[in-house]
Amino acid sequence: MLSNNAQALLEGWIAAASPVVEKVYGTSEASWPEVRARYMQGLENLFPAFEGVSYQTVMSGNTPAMLSEPDAGAGDAVVLYLHGGGYVHGGVEAYRGLTGRLATALNARVYTPDYRQAPEYPFPTPVDDAFSAYRALLESGIRPENLVLVGDSAGGAMVVTMMRKARDAGIPLPAAGVALSPWADLTHSGSSATTRDGIDPLCSVAFLTRLARCFLAGERPGHPDASPVYANVEGLAPILIQIGENEVMLSGATRLAANLGEARVRTTLEVWPGMFHVWHLLAGVLPEADQALHNAIRFLESALANEKATAR
Repeated sequence: MLSNNAQALLEGWIAAASPVVEKVYGTSEASWPEVRARYMQGLENLFPAFEGVSYQTVMSGNTPAMLSEPDAGAGDAVVLYLHGGGYVHGGVEAYRGLTGRLATALNARVYTPDYRQAPEYPFPTPVDDAFSAYRALLESGIRPENLVLVGDSAGGAMVVTMMRKARDAGIPLPAAGVALSPWADLTHSGSSATTRDGIDPLCSVAFLTRLARCFLAGERPGHPDASPVYANVEGLAPILIQIGENEVMLSGATRLAANLGEARVRTTLEVWPGMFHVWHLLAGVLPEADQALHNAIRFLESALANEKATAR
């Protein structure tokens, strides 16, 4: 049972997403840039910037990114945050609160790439833009032992994909990654697509299937760069996966965690009772969001400390 304040925020989020839902179901004639702008404006009002953090737009390679940095200055740690939105309707503006919390807790610079999205730029462009931003951070001189990945929903899936692409390209992997409510299986073939459909207040299988078609533009949903549950995940850095018990994406997340474990990747899976898709955005109002972020921050701190000790 959510508090009145948390319930009001959740309902506000659902209302803010109405332009996206209308566009996805073909009942809106607004352009996708207009839809994204309206959605981001609604989320900015719900999830405002975090006090004591400065925000600016920088370039990470060829991709613009929002840089969130504590006003008091950051240490060595750097976070690449990959936002959600189904590769279609996300944006960096909604994440000032969440990235500000990460920047403050980790004393870190947090880069959130404003990667291009479908349908104007379908698969694999969003993934390629995110990887370009990752590569650019390394090329700028950031040491891999100081770099971690965090992402939610589509961005949570890309946390795994970025590690795979780094491994395959022969460039350093980050110290660790955290995947929040990852959209790990675009085929929606797991049991939660049935048992949780209609329970998760933010995502339905029908909506996600339409988003996937928009993103994939004819590519198969089981492509490993779209659905990491079908990818070779050997040799990746430690990963924490957090998923809500009520999410239609639950089966994909648990299968991804099992695959990582079978591949001998240090993997931590947290299934949060009663939680919905990316409940972390309600931090400061929802205790479960605060606790989940606390766990994620402790996980990243431990990984960064271990990598620094190994690098000496």
